[in-house]
Amino acid sequence: MPLPHPLHPPTYPLCSPTPQMTMKNWFSAPKSPSQPTRTTFCSSMIDENMELAELIIMRWNTDSLSEATASPLFNHDRAESRAFFKAVEDLQFAMKYFISENQSSSKLILAQNLMQIAMKRLQKEFYIILSAHRDFLHSESSILGNEASVSDSRFEAATVDLKTISDCMISYGYGKECAKIYKVVRKSVIDETLYYLGVQSLSFSQIQKFDSQLIELKIKEWLNAIKAATKTLFHGERILCDHIFAASDTIRESCFAEITSSGALMLLQFPENVAKCKKSPEKMFRLLDLYDAISNHMEDIVSIFSFNSTSAILSQAASSLSTLRDAIRVTLSEFESAIQKHTTQKMLPGGGVHPLTRYVMNYFVFLADYSNILPDIIGEENLSMECSMPESYFSANENASAISLRFAWIILVLLCKLDSMSQLYKDVTLSYLFLANNLNYVVSKVEGSNLRTLFGDEWLVKHRGKVQQYASNFERMSWSKLITVLPENPAEDISPDAAKKCFEFFNSSFEELYRKQIKWIVPDSKVRDDIRISVMNQVIPVYKEFYEKNRKSFRGEIGAASIVKYAPEDMEKYLSDLFSGTGGGDATSYSPLAASAARQVRRR
Repeated sequence: MPLPHPLHPPTYPLCSPTPQMTMKNWFSAPKSPSQPTRTTFCSSMIDENMELAELIIMRWNTDSLSEATASPLFNHDRAESRAFFKAVEDLQFAMKYFISENQSSSKLILAQNLMQIAMKRLQKEFYIILSAHRDFLHSESSILGNEASVSDSRFEAATVDLKTISDCMISYGYGKECAKIYKVVRKSVIDETLYYLGVQSLSFSQIQKFDSQLIELKIKEWLNAIKAATKTLFHGERILCDHIFAASDTIRESCFAEITSSGALMLLQFPENVAKCKKSPEKMFRLLDLYDAISNHMEDIVSIFSFNSTSAILSQAASSLSTLRDAIRVTLSEFESAIQKHTTQKMLPGGGVHPLTRYVMNYFVFLADYSNILPDIIGEENLSMECSMPESYFSANENASAISLRFAWIILVLLCKLDSMSQLYKDVTLSYLFLANNLNYVVSKVEGSNLRTLFGDEWLVKHRGKVQQYASNFERMSWSKLITVLPENPAEDISPDAAKKCFEFFNSSFEELYRKQIKWIVPDSKVRDDIRISVMNQVIPVYKEFYEKNRKSFRGEIGAASIVKYAPEDMEKYLSDLFSGTGGGDATSYSPLAASAARQVRRR
């Protein structure tokens, strides 16, 4: 039968012990006279192994960390480290033997003291390796944008050595001493990296005093930090901790919790404190950015901090999400309230797109970019008003999302506000142009953004039709009336006096419309061209027919130029100048009368 492994012939490298290295020179325990000395083959082999173990362990015994660093046990060939671990293994076997044979044996005390010396040396080695590789054990250098200065092979060797030491110390009851070293070194790495990432311990009262620019800067830093900390720093530390302390679930959990908890809590408390600050519509998007960042990394956070001892971190992440969610809801409600309360005493002179319309729709365009997280935030609550929207405005099917209903409701609030604003115009035709311009802006923003997915094509078709309806009302109440001053049948025969009155009435009506509408504006080029073409199609053919039929009646007559002022091609040019908002110059430098008179002179 083969001998047990600890009794195999020793395989230590040869070394020449010196007096100061020998345990017998500094420790001598008296033998008990009451117990006879039994010399057996087993005990003699254990004595021999202990002597060799003593030589190896004492060779590496030093109280000086600098000496240990200068002469590492874990050198390149690893021969000495293997011999050292074999000596520790033999000591453990010897201690078990002496405990079973004679618990008061001086040799047991000697073995225990040698074991303590060996563990102290391993503690120093553990610290030396951790410190030497502190910036590269899980790529903190990549977090800070630096290149690693050590090779992958050195990294792998370091983790293997650390695990070997940890396994040894844990198995012989010195796991706490090993963990203490690990916690000190690694916590400093975590804290320093978070500091360089811009993560600070900022209370709510401190953040509340920050100006908007500083808060913006801190949020940007945090958004970068949460990604680096979750994906690399904490994730890497969890992997490293699990690997090195695989021999003890208790130790690896306590190490990871103590190293990362304070930093992780500090990181995840920041969004909650920001969310508690004063709300404003402009802060909405940063709140959404914070919410989005935590949501995107929540799965990683749950996986990394899955220990019972790190449950406070998961609670903080959930609390930050909840506080952000409430803040976003409140901000959206205040945004709606601000639209309803908006007042204006003076309208835009040209009937263009109101600043409120631009602000609200651009706000919603940006909000729609967060459509992946907004349904979770908005939820199904407080939608009773939205569900009562008229079908003519928003036909919501049973699958319509809460966010679609919420957005549609607030835009309906905007449209109602625009409708009340339009009544401030004294000229009803300008109020229709104002409504056409603003509704068209709303529709264009919906069509060209993620809002289209939320509202659907049916909503767009309905509101495009309303834009056309407003434009038609504008044309009907202004340019269609112009045609009514001409005979119902423009080609019929009428007297020169009747024709003169029609020309004069048409001229004055046209000039009045032109002077007003040359200052009006239709910002959208397509809508502007559509209105111009529609007006031309209504006015030019009818006027041309009347013009061709009656202009000869005044040829050669004194003052004929003041009666037949405009040729059909002149009318087309003037109409093509409308709705650009240029004003067309003043009435004397640029007017139909001045331009037409000049042409009449040239013709004569």
